[in-house]
Amino acid sequence: FLFFLCFSSGRSSFSPTSPTTPIKGAMSTASASRFFLSSSRRLAGSSLVRNGSRINTPAQSLLLDLNQRRWMTSYPPHEVVGMPSLSPTMEAGTIAKWNKSEGEEFIAGDILCEVETDKATVDFEAQDDGVIAKILADAGPAEIQCGEPICITVEELADAGAFKDYVVEASAAPTPEPAAATPPPATPEPVAAPAPAVATPPPVAAATAPTAEGGRVVASPLAHKLAKELGHGPISALHITGSGPNGRVIAADVREYIPPAATEAPAAAVVTEAAAPAAATPPSPPIPGDGYTDYPLSPAALEIASQLAHSKQNVPHYYLTVDITLDSLLDLRSTLNGSLGKEEAGISVNDLLIKAAASAMKAVPSANASWMESSVRVYDTVDVNVVVGSGDALYAPVVRNVGGRGLKSISDEVNAAVSAIDEAEEGVGPSGEAFGPMGTFTIMNLGMYGIKSCAPIIREPQACALALGAIENRIVPNDDPDSEEIYKQVTMVTATLSCDHRVVDGAVGAQWLGAFKSHAENPATLLL
Repeated sequence: FLFFLCFSSGRSSFSPTSPTTPIKGAMSTASASRFFLSSSRRLAGSSLVRNGSRINTPAQSLLLDLNQRRWMTSYPPHEVVGMPSLSPTMEAGTIAKWNKSEGEEFIAGDILCEVETDKATVDFEAQDDGVIAKILADAGPAEIQCGEPICITVEELADAGAFKDYVVEASAAPTPEPAAATPPPATPEPVAAPAPAVATPPPVAAATAPTAEGGRVVASPLAHKLAKELGHGPISALHITGSGPNGRVIAADVREYIPPAATEAPAAAVVTEAAAPAAATPPSPPIPGDGYTDYPLSPAALEIASQLAHSKQNVPHYYLTVDITLDSLLDLRSTLNGSLGKEEAGISVNDLLIKAAASAMKAVPSANASWMESSVRVYDTVDVNVVVGSGDALYAPVVRNVGGRGLKSISDEVNAAVSAIDEAEEGVGPSGEAFGPMGTFTIMNLGMYGIKSCAPIIREPQACALALGAIENRIVPNDDPDSEEIYKQVTMVTATLSCDHRVVDGAVGAQWLGAFKSHAENPATLLL
């Protein structure tokens, strides 16, 4: 069948009036032979990659060759290679570097170019032998959708020169959507008297980040890295207008980004008390359906969900669990609270365990760190995020420099943050220094729900998160040699540490959890 197809292609190029005179540009016998041998090799079961899709079946291979190879009157047989899809989620990429130049030969397995995605830089390998006839997409920051032409390849070196002035057909390039007509500016209505000018903050929240097909924000890998480093979370959850090519978000845009909370604060100072209730956005009402009800989420809840999903997908989690005896810690708590006035808020077990976590960071400082793609950043101070609340009212206020504070100071800071959450109006989040940038470590306590243990999700760019379970009485073997009792009752809690294996390996995580257990079971060390 293949030989008949090639032979028919050659015969069809002859003029019916002059059977012995071939038309210019027709497939020669040598070209037909090369096509027959090439197609035969593919029918043997070889795997191809064309326009980002892997072709494994012989029928698909032959069909692709018939569609992509063009026997035209002006160009020899060639292949237009599109931007490959190098991962299941890749939609677009940039060419970081061309390893082969125009007119250079390559063999199967050679790296044609380096493609940069939003997660990594991947090599694009050749699947067959050939020659780079024309490079259609130069290396640079320009975003290229998967399938868009990036180069032309031919089988023979002598055919490469014919593509010096080659232009991609208009159908191969995506057609931009026509821009919507700009409405004419409205005529301002006359006012009775000019009002004093009020400085208006830049409309950061109103700007919409450029998105590719599927809703993915177009941004450089460095921009994604800086967003995580600065505690903004994934760029898809932000509202940044890109200044790069075609609206691409670049690193400078992330550095200049101001969170909406910071820009709204000056405006709130000039709003009168009568207009203040209008600024609060009440939650949307539930939407009933046929056998179900949809409950719309607040923007804060959506942002937290996006950050946690991104962290769970990208951070290699592993978990360590230990049981801690709290009898000595409870005795110290009773002693400290007895020395405080009756009107003062007492020190809680959670406050003591927060201090124990900071003390463990002094013993194992490499756990107080962040993954920075090309390096690991170790912090000098321990800033602990304490998870408080649930649902739409879930917050993680930060307690700064826990290692340098006393227990009473830590307790007052946590209580103030909880009070700010309770006093916040519905639909408006709490404000204050505790609700600013992210800390270096996170602690959550689920003991009030009766949970024994929990494996928390690490919040990027942090490397560790600690979850505490319910405090309970347990019967354990008696380790007192002078006692006649075989068993004894103790008060214990289960602590689970989640670690980022890129930053904290198993041995370091075990050392940190051992130090935390030692400080909690010998709480006098917390006063040092």
